[in-house]
Amino acid sequence: MPSNHVLYAAPLSYFSGKARSYLHYKQVGFEERFADRNVYQDIILPRIGYPVMPVTILDNDQAIQDTSELIDYFENTSHSPSATPPTPKQAFVSALLELYGDEWLVIPAMHYRWVYNKDFALSEFGKVTAPHAPKAEQLKAAEKSSAMFQAVVPMLGATPQMAPAIEKSYINFLHEFNTHLEHHDFLLGGKPCTGDFGLVGPLYAHLYRDPFSGDLMKKEAPLVAKWVERMIAIPFNVEGDYLANDEIPPTLYPLLKRQMSEQGPCLLDLVEKLADFKTTNKDQAIPRTIGMHDFTVEGETGKRIIIPYTQWMLQRALTPLSKLDDKDRTKIDNLLNDINGQTLKGLTIKAPVTRENHKLIWA
Repeated sequence: MPSNHVLYAAPLSYFSGKARSYLHYKQVGFEERFADRNVYQDIILPRIGYPVMPVTILDNDQAIQDTSELIDYFENTSHSPSATPPTPKQAFVSALLELYGDEWLVIPAMHYRWVYNKDFALSEFGKVTAPHAPKAEQLKAAEKSSAMFQAVVPMLGATPQMAPAIEKSYINFLHEFNTHLEHHDFLLGGKPCTGDFGLVGPLYAHLYRDPFSGDLMKKEAPLVAKWVERMIAIPFNVEGDYLANDEIPPTLYPLLKRQMSEQGPCLLDLVEKLADFKTTNKDQAIPRTIGMHDFTVEGETGKRIIIPYTQWMLQRALTPLSKLDDKDRTKIDNLLNDINGQTLKGLTIKAPVTRENHKLIWA
């Protein structure tokens, strides 16, 4: 489909996988261009203000940096095929699992990349940083350009001490997702939702495409690997629809319970910590991180950074609930009870945030 939309991206990039998959599903005509060093210098930094990928430049010259904002834009301007379930429980679960993929699966994704796939990752970074240089120069440039990513791995909680628990949790997640896919092609039935696109970011770019973790996925959860292949296929083939009657498949409950047990406590603590930060830093811009807090997976507890952006994603899931009637809100409350997410019921966001000009600001 002809279009002047341009996606500046790269195969190794977590969120490039999410954006690319969604745009193909949405049947949005676009051209993908490799986000090399020249693109960063000439396009991304002048338009966005900081180095990041992917970035989409629409045919109206609007720049969209955030992949959830990209989905919002095309869901609002091009309705078919939609990735937004029209019923409240499915829409809520879709948003929850987009949050999970975007903001929590980054832990195993970064762990496996930099512990087991480092040589491959450096080779890929070299292609982005110095695509036309000899191999030795590419690797030297890659060490420099990837240093920030390598440094953030322990900050995310993926320390050597937490590695066994992180790997156990991820493999259990793969098994749970694989069981679900024995019955359904996507999270909510026969076509993908925003939750699928949230999951495909880490599950494709890091955990399928990187060789060690790709082999692990194919061995431990072959149906998850097949789901990834469906999500990245061109053309994107969809033959079904969401389950009828706003049903959440029972096979999805183990994934949601895992999210609530692992990510849930960190979400609640983030809401509290960000409110405290605003109280004592009223005139300060919102930083990318505001300290550290505990997180627990598979019974092991470590420390990880507190990321204010994650609250924006949580707000995307919770805000629509305030508009529901009593009957639909009761259905959501019952669902939260079933997935051990009771603490999200009626949660008050004390210091809400929003995004403006590619940055997080106080709402």
